[in-house]
Amino acid sequence: MTNAAITTSKLTKRFGDRKAVDAVSLEVPTGAFLSIFGPNGAGKTTLLRILSTAMHATEGSVQVAGFDVREQPDDVRAHIGLISHDPMLYPDLSALENLMVFAQLYGVPNPEQRCLDLLDAVGLKHRRLDVARTFSRGMTQRLSIARALIHDPEVVFLDEPYSGLDPHAVDVFDQLLASQREGRTFVMVSHDLQKGLQLCTHALVMAKGKVVSFQPKDAMDEAAFAEVYRQTVGAGVA
Repeated sequence: MTNAAITTSKLTKRFGDRKAVDAVSLEVPTGAFLSIFGPNGAGKTTLLRILSTAMHATEGSVQVAGFDVREQPDDVRAHIGLISHDPMLYPDLSALENLMVFAQLYGVPNPEQRCLDLLDAVGLKHRRLDVARTFSRGMTQRLSIARALIHDPEVVFLDEPYSGLDPHAVDVFDQLLASQREGRTFVMVSHDLQKGLQLCTHALVMAKGKVVSFQPKDAMDEAAFAEVYRQTVGAGVA
């Protein structure tokens, strides 16, 4: 048995002659927070989409939460959540109605109580009957967190979740993530080195679909890592 929440072996995704993800092999421990960095076109979002079952790899294998992504996609989806700059909500439904839709899709026991508990956790219980399109960007992102956690997933993927948030909303989002860390594995794509390193237990730098650096933060020389980041991302060497 492995303690890995995510395992990939020579994972490759081709678009024509271009390899968006090129022979990526990783093992992400259960309970880790992996931050993925890289320039535009590095393959970060493509990798995240493969891990979250939104896209098939061309070659290689990947397991998430103990399930094969290609062979057992429904099992994987039952154990993952996704938070991104796109909240994936129904704008004309209320906050409570939005969560109820997803709770019922996942077959969550006692769905209304679960929805109310999560709305309370993200500070939106008092707005539960308001339609989502009336919410600020920060409130929408908080509701998106509740949506992603409705079925208590083991692994949570975050695709640039801080995009468009004001400083107060960033602080609230940080607090919510901290409250949900225990017992979960997080994988976040980020262009923000400072924020990504602040949150992570493991850091990955990608360029041209390949792994440039992958290491746990507690074994990391942050100055050396920052230089790798600068060369591949800051200097635009993709």
